[in-house]
Amino acid sequence: MNAKQLAAEQAVTHLEHDMIVGLGTGTTAYHAIQGIAARVKEGLRIRTVASSKQSEELAQQLGIPTVPFASIDGIDLTIDGADEVDESLHLIKGGGGALLREKILASNSAKLIIIVDESKLVRKLGQFPLPVEITPFAYELTMKQVRSLGCNPVLRVAEGKTFVTDNGNFILDCAFGVIDHPAELSVKLLAIPGVAEHGLFVNMADTVIIGSSEGTVRYLQR
Repeated sequence: MNAKQLAAEQAVTHLEHDMIVGLGTGTTAYHAIQGIAARVKEGLRIRTVASSKQSEELAQQLGIPTVPFASIDGIDLTIDGADEVDESLHLIKGGGGALLREKILASNSAKLIIIVDESKLVRKLGQFPLPVEITPFAYELTMKQVRSLGCNPVLRVAEGKTFVTDNGNFILDCAFGVIDHPAELSVKLLAIPGVAEHGLFVNMADTVIIGSSEGTVRYLQR
């Protein structure tokens, strides 16, 4: 079993009957959804909402009950992955392209559990380029404003075409280098018209579960 699977298996032990559960997106969240499906087959009663079409379709294929957002008031627990986690449990997310939806789920969750392998732990964020979701309209101008904050933004491309999110937006992958003040950068990015959201998740994770290649798991708590 790989390190991500180990962390995912631990995360799903936190699920309880009648919870509303948020499903993340990406390779790590995929393992969590598989683990949730196994618990549902064993009789766990939950309802879920997903942060992407991809995760929703996977959940439905595996027999996990999904519900529309209009039918819930909040989310008890969201399980998701991250591209980087620092010592203060701040995150960079968005490698899978669902950062806006993931942040909406996270901010409406009573608890956010992040599952990672040990390679995602860093002293300071910034080795992984920060994803910033922007509107397509006049994106070149938005890109210039983002660049003025001290990064090198690159428009994300997939299969030879500009990558488009589930929301119809573009993503800039922004190489800032070491991010000393994530909260400050968060505010500056959101002040730019055209920026829909960014992948800095500051003071949002409650628990980080880290799987290691040696087969051990450890917890970090906020």
